[in-house]
Amino acid sequence: MLTSRTLDEKMLILLRQGKSFFHIGAAGHEAAQIGAGLALIPGVDWAFPYYRDLAFMLSWGTTPLEILLNFLAKADDPSSAGRQMPQHYGHKAHRIVSQSSPTGTQFLQAVGVAMGAHKSGAREVVYVSSGEGTTSQGDFYEAINWATRDRLPVLFFIQDNAYAISVPRAQQGAGSSLYEMAMGYKSMHRHEVNGLDLTEVNKTVRHCAELARSGKGPSLVVAHTVRLFSHSSSDDQRKYRAPEDLQESEAADPLISLAHLLLERRFATPEQLETLQQEVKIEIDEAARVAEEAAEPDPATLLDHLYAAPVTAAPEPEQPAPGPPVVIVDALNHALAEEMAADERMLIYGQDVADAKGGVFTVTKGLSTRFGSERVFNSPLAESSIIGTAIGLALYGFKPVVEIQFGDYIWTAMMQLRNEVATMHWRSAGNFSCPMVIRVPVGGYIHGGLCHSQNIEGFFAHLPGLHICYPSTAGDAKGLLKEAIHQQDPVLFLEHKGLYRQSYAMSPEPGPDYRLPFGKARLVREGRHLTVITWGMLVHKAMQAAQSLATEGIEAEIIDLRTINPLDMEVILHSLAKTGRALVAHEDTLTAGFGAEIAALIADAAFEYLDAPVRRLAAADSPVPYNSGLEAVMLPQAETIAKSMRALIAY
Repeated sequence: MLTSRTLDEKMLILLRQGKSFFHIGAAGHEAAQIGAGLALIPGVDWAFPYYRDLAFMLSWGTTPLEILLNFLAKADDPSSAGRQMPQHYGHKAHRIVSQSSPTGTQFLQAVGVAMGAHKSGAREVVYVSSGEGTTSQGDFYEAINWATRDRLPVLFFIQDNAYAISVPRAQQGAGSSLYEMAMGYKSMHRHEVNGLDLTEVNKTVRHCAELARSGKGPSLVVAHTVRLFSHSSSDDQRKYRAPEDLQESEAADPLISLAHLLLERRFATPEQLETLQQEVKIEIDEAARVAEEAAEPDPATLLDHLYAAPVTAAPEPEQPAPGPPVVIVDALNHALAEEMAADERMLIYGQDVADAKGGVFTVTKGLSTRFGSERVFNSPLAESSIIGTAIGLALYGFKPVVEIQFGDYIWTAMMQLRNEVATMHWRSAGNFSCPMVIRVPVGGYIHGGLCHSQNIEGFFAHLPGLHICYPSTAGDAKGLLKEAIHQQDPVLFLEHKGLYRQSYAMSPEPGPDYRLPFGKARLVREGRHLTVITWGMLVHKAMQAAQSLATEGIEAEIIDLRTINPLDMEVILHSLAKTGRALVAHEDTLTAGFGAEIAALIADAAFEYLDAPVRRLAAADSPVPYNSGLEAVMLPQAETIAKSMRALIAY
């Protein structure tokens, strides 16, 4: 406890000296955190701490030097090698998973790791903590819902210091305590403890850990603490806390209380405590000296660890004796079945994916019957839950292939996708990764209206660290999905709903060993007058347009990207060197669609090839309407693509 407090004080000194720029302290929380930490087993159990968990980190073996390397953003910082703000902890050797800034995302990830432990039969406990303010997040309730549903070994450790930055507890909830609000979760063991009493916390957490190891489900421990410092170095609690409130907190300081207890029970003398305090100060000062002299991160390493296994250009493999033609939905189903049979670590889950339904589009039909409900199962109707738990399962060593039922509803998982999935490997400097596949039906032309017709690739192409596939044929769909499952990085796998069963998207089915490398576009049609760069449904619309223009003597070359990230610019540039004209066609809305990025890349890299401006053809900047006539006007059609191609030729 002294080490934690002295570190906090030292870091504030370094902050005032301009040697770091941000600090969040644990002062007042030390007894709760160390009481919990010493009840668990570092390296065996797992931890998802939050930014105030300095004392917990120390209790699990993190050294003062490692804490200061993190605070000063040095290259040897074990949490992130200087890539994250201070107090964003992680330590692979201790099984402390890399944490980021969003409050609450860690809960579902912890549940995912607990799912992995449960499925593996391991007697491991997953500690996940936060302040009481974070329990207002929906991810908290989604996490305890799933944990209690499956009786998972999770310890939800809530450190209640009565303030979420400046907002008091009474304004966070509906008037009752978190302990009372959790009453409805029947298989949850609930405890409310004095977080200023190390022994009470330790006894309670040991009990909860034993329950978890015995398969008796999760526990919620609400530990009441005090916050002795402002929320962070960017805050001044004197602006919103009354002087008497601050005085009461100072009087309840757990460090002083423990010192008094040691003296009263004659476990220590005043001289011994004074000596201990001096020894700790000397240790911290020396650690700070070493940390200040430590190396800064090399600027050349900025892009290191963005991906666990960067994709390099690879030739497309020959297909050994492909089978009879198959539609996309069946090709995907076969790919999943083949990979499930080959890898026992692979799991499939999402809404309605289990039999008898097998998914709303039947992509997963028959899989839960064949492989069992432990490997193919329905999730709660909660997209953030699906993605958050998949992160945890991937961290544990499983290969989750999850389904978001419609791309239109992926947005409740956006925090997990943007700030967790895409950044995990980079922000932890390669210590943690979450290889997973997120299957998402997308696209229009199905009379689905504005909430069943969205294209989402433009949004997600903006996220470094995430691969994106968008096949247009059955053979490509199978080959790309199998490759995605073997990737060491997260993959967003987009499946056009309107192509699932179309005969024009059929192709001979590749064999079980065929995998299509990422970043390899397909030359669909050769031509000499212009190049059409497209993907998804518009590959087929562009083909119709090209066949129409061929009767007029115009030969269009058509490129199907197949993957959005990585993007095959080599094929595009090679084609433009021949045709001199580029039309980028996509189904998403025009403004800020991914076609704009391709057009910019062409303008930058192929300007000398061009005989006309780069043109874009896309959907109107409007939601997709339900009415057939309106939908036909809003979405690109073969006729509108042909019109754009003629205009480009005429330029």
